[in-house]
Amino acid sequence: MASEAPAAPPVPDVAATWHRVLLLHARVESRLATALQRHHGIGLSEYRALGHLAASPASELRMQELADKVGLNQSSVTRLVARLNAAGFAYRDLCPDDKRGVYTVITEAGRARHAEASRTYEETLSAALEAAGQADPQLSGTLAALSARVGGE
Repeated sequence: MASEAPAAPPVPDVAATWHRVLLLHARVESRLATALQRHHGIGLSEYRALGHLAASPASELRMQELADKVGLNQSSVTRLVARLNAAGFAYRDLCPDDKRGVYTVITEAGRARHAEASRTYEETLSAALEAAGQADPQLSGTLAALSARVGGE
């Protein structure tokens, strides 16, 4: 009796893998949003908007640029900027060359809040990814590779 060749490992189902990634994303985003709100009184979108504004060379971005960077539509980014403005973290400014162009400019208070929240964001992100890797062994290899890549940069 000839021995049978070992069965090839099953090819991962792309849809199932994508579902796990989406579930991971939802869980991590939820933990990040909760931590930022609880410890710093800002939402995840506000945190990310402040980060993009702080990183821009002139500490400002056109509204459409900010919308693209944060992943929001125009109406959502308008409400986001209104919240940042009300909190004193950013303000709107007209473009001197094009009066139709509106910029969002980060304030020193906004820069300070983002800097304070950054540590919470990083710690929460690391903890959430570690917990996710322990909970889903199929994602643990992907998460380890991601951590190694980020750590190597």
